[in-house]
Amino acid sequence: MAGNTIFKIGRARDVRAVDYRGVLCMLVLLFYALVALPAQSAGKLFIDINYAGDTNVYHRMDIHLPESGLTRYPVVIAVYGCAFFGNNLKEEAFRTLGYPLVKAGFAVVTVNHRSSRDDLFPAQIHDIKAAVRFVRAQGTAYHLDTSFIGITGYSSGGHLSVMTGTTGNNPSYRIGSKKVDLEGKIGNFLHFSSSVDAVVDWFGPTDFLVMDSCGSEMHHDTISSPESSLVGGPIQEEIVACAFANPISYVDPGDPPFLIFHGDADPLVPWCESELLYQALMDDRVPVEFIRVPGGKHGPGVFNEENYQRMVEFFRLNNRN
Repeated sequence: MAGNTIFKIGRARDVRAVDYRGVLCMLVLLFYALVALPAQSAGKLFIDINYAGDTNVYHRMDIHLPESGLTRYPVVIAVYGCAFFGNNLKEEAFRTLGYPLVKAGFAVVTVNHRSSRDDLFPAQIHDIKAAVRFVRAQGTAYHLDTSFIGITGYSSGGHLSVMTGTTGNNPSYRIGSKKVDLEGKIGNFLHFSSSVDAVVDWFGPTDFLVMDSCGSEMHHDTISSPESSLVGGPIQEEIVACAFANPISYVDPGDPPFLIFHGDADPLVPWCESELLYQALMDDRVPVEFIRVPGGKHGPGVFNEENYQRMVEFFRLNNRN
């Protein structure tokens, strides 16, 4: 498609301080300004469902249904980007990614999760996986066809979407004497699967340690960066913690199909992050398509009708029911 570079296969210490809270606010406002999509679906809407069985705002989800009046709809979970600093932006996830999917007949589930201020990694992936389990366990009550559950997200939400996809067969991971639990014990449905059937990643970070060397206007190696805040210290001093938090660590041949979007002029998450993920998936013969957008920034130029339609068609293709 014109304007995009497409790759696909078959089965296949800079110490300058930055106020990243200001960056986060700027990005959220930018997304709202640039993505002129409806704020809610035209069909039935379930608001502020708590998927963890507690009262925390960061454990709430919304479910947007199409207006076609069917009994059940295939599901796509949408995860917002917030540099890991936000815990209540589920509405923004729908504004950015949800409406094209609802219009195409998918139920869209937008999910809050803990921020890096609430807790360090792996709390965030525990929350997303708890949301997947809730959807699978309670789908009938919300008109969801859980035989297909896709996931999509942008920026830090892309990271969590990729992590959900690559850790479906890895409930835990060990490096030497250290081990990370990738499932957690959030919610009441621990015996349900947290796996997903397809992943769409919009410019999510995948390997924290090389972000600065790849080229980025944000200084990721500093102690105040989003990635350092997520793992609890400067990333170059937290090598094992970064390995645990990098979605690319878990790629294996059993992963679901992936579609990746990234602008090659992204000033915040360098596009090499998606290139590395693409190569790792390709090496393990996971079905993957990588759309590199010439001149695309961190959202601007990447979010457009052409790419939204690609996302919709990808999920349709992988919904075999």
